[in-house]
Amino acid sequence: MAWLIVLAVIVLLAILPLGASAIYDREGAEVRIIAGLIRFQIFPKKKKASPKKEKTQKPEKKNAKEKIKSQSPVMDENTENKQGGSIRDFLPLVRVGLDMLNDLRRKLRVNRLEVDLVMAGDDPCDLAVNYGRAWAAIGNLMPQLERFLVIKKRDVQVNCDFTKNETTVYARLDITITLGRLISLAVRYGYRVLREYLKIKKLRKGGAT
Repeated sequence: MAWLIVLAVIVLLAILPLGASAIYDREGAEVRIIAGLIRFQIFPKKKKASPKKEKTQKPEKKNAKEKIKSQSPVMDENTENKQGGSIRDFLPLVRVGLDMLNDLRRKLRVNRLEVDLVMAGDDPCDLAVNYGRAWAAIGNLMPQLERFLVIKKRDVQVNCDFTKNETTVYARLDITITLGRLISLAVRYGYRVLREYLKIKKLRKGGAT
């Protein structure tokens, strides 16, 4: 019976959705991390109650030389010690990374894509032209997005409002990937990176290809 519980837990973890939800509205941008049914905000960070400020002594005035020295850019001591590796060893790793990104975008799911554009203007002719341009741009963009990503739900609207002085936009994007798919990608491409690394190590030791 215990192994059934363990198996059920593993299955639930494998289908657990992980991702992010980004919203832009009149309050600004907001980003939340998604972990199953749990969502927690990471941007903007919620302001903490600031403690009462204590009186601090004013720092002593610096002389001109010290002031110039403090404002001058500081060189990173490791900058001059950086040495590149062989491009022949690097390119196989780049290919693995590109394959992983290509595989990743097919496994990502856009659960919700919303755009509500309200165009403002008092000139009907200009507004009609801009309205047509907006729909043309959306018509060109959406097929490209759907080609690269799986979009489950989308709601894109363009409207006009002659009473507004400024064009506004509301946008929302919810994107997730299951934990099982993420682990599968990590294992598969981690193995490929390790294999390329061992090949490079063998070649540097003078081994056969």
